Amino acid sequence: MLTVVTEDGSTRGGSLIDEIVREGARRMLAAALEAEVDAYIAELADEKDERGRRLVVRNGHHQPRNVTTAAGTVEVQAPRVNDKRVDEETGERKRFSSAILPPWARKSPKISEVLPLLYLHGLSSGDFVPALEQFLGSSAGLSPATVTRLTTQWQADRKAFGERDLSATDYVYVWADGIHLRIRLEEAKAAVLVVMGVRVDGTKELIAMADGYRESAESWASLLRDAARRGMRAPVLAVGDGALGFWNALHEVFPETRHQRCWVHKTANILDCLPKSAQPAAKKAIQDIYNAEDKEHAARAVKAFEKQYRAKFPKAVKKITDDEAELLAFYDFPAEHWIHLRTTNPIESTFATVRLRTKVTKGAGSRAAALAMVFKLVESAQARWRAVNAPHLVALVRAGARFERGELLERPETLAA
Repeated sequence: MLTVVTEDGSTRGGSLIDEIVREGARRMLAAALEAEVDAYIAELADEKDERGRRLVVRNGHHQPRNVTTAAGTVEVQAPRVNDKRVDEETGERKRFSSAILPPWARKSPKISEVLPLLYLHGLSSGDFVPALEQFLGSSAGLSPATVTRLTTQWQADRKAFGERDLSATDYVYVWADGIHLRIRLEEAKAAVLVVMGVRVDGTKELIAMADGYRESAESWASLLRDAARRGMRAPVLAVGDGALGFWNALHEVFPETRHQRCWVHKTANILDCLPKSAQPAAKKAIQDIYNAEDKEHAARAVKAFEKQYRAKFPKAVKKITDDEAELLAFYDFPAEHWIHLRTTNPIESTFATVRLRTKVTKGAGSRAAALAMVFKLVESAQARWRAVNAPHLVALVRAGARFERGELLERPETLAA
């Protein structure tokens, strides 16, 4: 494209330098968005329908839109993804949402949100600096030295977070999961152990985060002991995958806390024991259990599943019957909270974009820097987390109120009498 430049170095649209910066920002943003979609599709390449067709494919590009940046307005045309998978919880189609440029974004996002994503996707500090320094709106510019200073500050923030007093905050429900991000931790098989909680007012909050082994009880015990030492009270209910070493650690540190197994993880484990031809019907039968009207109907659905599949697939049935009490625990709490308590979705959704990386870039950075980036990512996401449904009921749960069929049966004062 030819551009007419006047004697003072300006163009009809303004300074030539500004135009170059805007064009650079546009191109590099486009490259980042394409790379993000490529990673998403590559990670889900094995997701196929009954005919063997991939469920997640590219689907052209969205209509161009203008995004306001510090360098001015740039036109962006984001790639589009056709994701035909269905969310087991809601029954709705899953959707790809760019973490770099969300669908609703009309201005440049915060540096504290974008840089951690770029880092965790394996990009070095210099890869996106030339163009994104203007796109991200940093008046000082984003030189590698600036990124290093930010990383150092974020490490200090994470350290302060891990040392804060927890005695003034009461977490009634908690979710726990070990997230494999393929970032450079102490060992290749290490994960980021994450505990999120629901406060008495119904809001969600990150409680603790550390690197360790997902299946290791000692890794989880170390994290929970530290939280207890800093004043954390035993939660009423904990939600997690049955394979976690978390459960033995929870029994040691908070023995009074009840257990709830994650139905998403459990469903995947059950279906792995079945031939593909039997999976659709089995999946529907499993959904009948955790979507039942109440605990009594759920127990009947468990019996129906056992009767239908015990003869041919005893291992699949055993995965439910052996953990039935832990799988149905959420039915003893307010019905409004069931959708929150039967899976570890709050953690899964927060890390969905980052964990889709398929390659580990050499020189991805130190363990401390990687954990700091994960922390900043969660910290940014936390500002957008919604409170649980019927938040006023959380305090009643902590006070010991009894619920039957999801409805309040006895208030705490009745119990005390």
